[in-house]
Amino acid sequence: MKKKVAVGMSGGVDSSVAAYFLKEQGYEVIGATMRIWQDEEEMQKEENGGCCGLSAVDDARQVAGLLGIPYYVMNFRKEFKEQVIDYFTEEYLRGRTPNPCIACNRYVKWDSLLKRSLEIGADYIATGHYAQVSRLANGRFTLKAAPSVKDQTYALYNLTQEQLSHTLMPVGAYTKGEIRAVAEKIGIAVANKPDSQDICFIPDNDYGRFICESAPDRVHGEGNFVLEDGTVVGKHKGVVYYTIGQRKGLQLAMGHPVFVREIRPETNEVVIGENEDIYKTELICDKINAMAVPEIEDKKRLRAKIRYSHQGVSCTLHRLDADRIRVVFDEPVRAVTPGQAVVFYEEDYIYGGGTIVC
Repeated sequence: MKKKVAVGMSGGVDSSVAAYFLKEQGYEVIGATMRIWQDEEEMQKEENGGCCGLSAVDDARQVAGLLGIPYYVMNFRKEFKEQVIDYFTEEYLRGRTPNPCIACNRYVKWDSLLKRSLEIGADYIATGHYAQVSRLANGRFTLKAAPSVKDQTYALYNLTQEQLSHTLMPVGAYTKGEIRAVAEKIGIAVANKPDSQDICFIPDNDYGRFICESAPDRVHGEGNFVLEDGTVVGKHKGVVYYTIGQRKGLQLAMGHPVFVREIRPETNEVVIGENEDIYKTELICDKINAMAVPEIEDKKRLRAKIRYSHQGVSCTLHRLDADRIRVVFDEPVRAVTPGQAVVFYEEDYIYGGGTIVC
């Protein structure tokens, strides 16, 4: 009997080719697009045509028709609002910089999609992510980095063992160029569709404006730019407009470039400093997800990435308690940002990860 797989189809080339690969491999394939956008104007359809816009439905339905597979639109607007948008807003109000894609992957693209897919008889869900699901000798599931420069394992570190055991990622062993070539060969209309960029629910990329509109009664207005010793050097427009390491948009006449060093929402202050001030040799993280092992080992030597685009630095992990780890880097890293993820790799595999506290 054929195994049934529900493919999360974003309307893009990667998930479209993933569906094609799985059908060619003999799976019974169902296409599913997650309806997560809250209230989209007609004029925004094309602008938000990545994984979240309404135009994704049109593109995905067209691909499903070409492949001859059933297609559904699943409504996860409530889950997306609670688990992603509300989380994003709360973190910024706390002076932290969240990664909404990580939250969406764990709680919407996997929790919600997997649950709904299993309910309709699917054995697996599949996505077009550039990562590879692997099962280690100890029986644990983990993710292996893709050979593509678009490796997306960082944003998937928080998936659970149950989720991974029901997940297929058929494009993970390929490069983006190879996937586009397959799409062109089989006549998929979205073969050259641009990749989605930035945060899908903030199309103009103005995070500060979005937070102010989402929680107007909780946002502090103007405050002080200060040095580490408290010396006031200017006025900022609100802490929600800034993140650690930021240089552009500060509008400070200091005579040389300065950078955001710390955000203090409790006093409505943004601390600035020199470039060397935003380098750190250690961090503390919590909300640990151990992926390759049942429990993360104390004094374990690994490689850590502190953001999606980070190349990674060798480090040593020190367990502080059941849910906190101190990470000591072999060399200073730039702009360690509370709210972002730190992800640990052993060779090409995810070992685990957590959320940066400080």
